Amino acid sequence: MKKLALHWKIIIGMVFGIIWALLSSAMGWSQFTIDWIDPFGTIFINLLKLIAVPLVLFSIIGGVANIGDPKRLGRMGGKTLGIYLVTTIMAISLGLLLVNLVKPGEMLDEQSRIDNRISYEIWAANEGHVIKDGINYLQKPEYFERAQEISELSKSQLKDAAVADKMKSVKTGENSTPLQPLVDIVPSNFFQSLSNNGRMLQIIFFAIFFGVCLLFVPSEKSLPVMNFVNGVNEVFLKMVDIVMQGAPFFVFALLAGVVSKMAGDDIGKVVEIFKGLSWYSMTVLIGLLLMIFVIYPMILKFFVKKIPYKGFFKAMSPAQTLAFSTSSSAATLPVTMECVEENLGVNKKISSFVLPIGATVNMDGTSLYQAVAVIFLAQMHMIDLTIGQQITVVLTATLASVGSAAVPSAGLVMLIIVLSSVGLNPAWIAIIFPVDRILDMFRTVVNVTGDAAVCSIIADGENMLDYNEHENPSETFDLDS
Repeated sequence: MKKLALHWKIIIGMVFGIIWALLSSAMGWSQFTIDWIDPFGTIFINLLKLIAVPLVLFSIIGGVANIGDPKRLGRMGGKTLGIYLVTTIMAISLGLLLVNLVKPGEMLDEQSRIDNRISYEIWAANEGHVIKDGINYLQKPEYFERAQEISELSKSQLKDAAVADKMKSVKTGENSTPLQPLVDIVPSNFFQSLSNNGRMLQIIFFAIFFGVCLLFVPSEKSLPVMNFVNGVNEVFLKMVDIVMQGAPFFVFALLAGVVSKMAGDDIGKVVEIFKGLSWYSMTVLIGLLLMIFVIYPMILKFFVKKIPYKGFFKAMSPAQTLAFSTSSSAATLPVTMECVEENLGVNKKISSFVLPIGATVNMDGTSLYQAVAVIFLAQMHMIDLTIGQQITVVLTATLASVGSAAVPSAGLVMLIIVLSSVGLNPAWIAIIFPVDRILDMFRTVVNVTGDAAVCSIIADGENMLDYNEHENPSETFDLDS
């Protein structure tokens, strides 16, 4: 086992975690798994988040200050944000193309869709929204009785505590302006930002501002600060090495807990949960897999000739497997940085600047999922969104993805904003909530893969990429080597 690559150990841990959860479900041990095994998965996530915030802070400060030339910094920052924006729009467009071709929302039986349509019209009438396609089922006599029944049922629509919690977490301040997202980037209290993983953009703003100012301070005064920043950064990277030695066990605990919570003591529940949403899940997965195995490699090959297809995935496999198991770009960030620097040969000056920004700004997987989810929910409710309304989905999903926290299920919260933007019921997130965690794992892999691809492109453009395909990336985290 010692000679086995880390990503294989993590995959083995994941498989054993799922097997254990299903076994404990069949034997009636789910509560034991939740009480005594799942907490170790939570500890693992907390450890990675503990490292992520200070690592982002010191990595960006060091990365910006080490660039040396403010002009290069501006050029590199512009290219980074530009490429991230392009890949996000590509992901959303791919999602819209797939969902309009597959039409997963139309796979339901007609009576269910009619009921959904009536519930939508009742909600729209109560909230003062105009019916999107101008068709009104409530005006048809044959649906009066059914509408009365559905009206009673809709009163308990938010009984799911988890969904209600997501709804409450969306800011709906009366004083918000069109530039509120820009205002939110600048913190009024930096130490408050450090205490909240959801404010990563504020931490990045401060780190870039601090690093830029270091460039304009005389070297004799900035040198001690730089030595401190680089030293602290090395300590956090060593913490990543140590934590990752226990990753296979922690991932086992994490997956065992997730599946046990879904299944309880009845395996049949898991089967039924996924059966009803299988077409939606399949559409999202096709899009996400195309992004990982086709779109990103094509973009990378276009800009960077020296990194082969297999070499890229071999180099990034530890970060990808960890991203899948944790569902958090922020938690995976330390490992992503290590893989990109050690295995792909990206200069630390580039990775410490591009990757932390990507972990917050680049949410291609989340954007694609939001686009598919909105159209799927509209199809389920027999709502035919126009091209203009679908373009609104693209724009809103793009902006929402920038503000999406790099933590598990953050995309679900941002989906509420996207649904509201096209006049659809935000409470519909309850429909896709059961499969969100599984899809979140895949879309986090997309986000991390995209970060690595863009980082390699930027590094090659700045002549700071030294890829050596003869190196063995599997030994990156082996402390004994």
